Amino acid sequence: DTAPFVMALAHASGREPVVLGKPAPAFFNAALARLGVDASEACMVGDDIRTDVGAAQDVGIRGILVRTGKFRPDDLGSGIEPAAVLSGIGDLPASLRAGHITQFR
Repeated sequence: DTAPFVMALAHASGREPVVLGKPAPAFFNAALARLGVDASEACMVGDDIRTDVGAAQDVGIRGILVRTGKFRPDDLGSGIEPAAVLSGIGDLPASLRAGHITQFR
């Protein structure tokens, strides 16, 4: 847990902390702002259908699901429809080059 560390920094700096994390929209919006891109230009690649793919899609980012880590086959019936489902992150460049991932779904 990082709460004690965050509170110590807040006290030392005299500033109010802003804690960002998935699946909060502020997390994704902060990343977009930092990168200087629109949500329509971004992709979120992750292994969690809800906190990676679904949360990204909630702010207009294409969510791409990989079949690694937390992925479970029943994730595909969750009602969240990824822009693509890949075996792993290594498949992303070829999928982009082939035009398989072009629009938000």
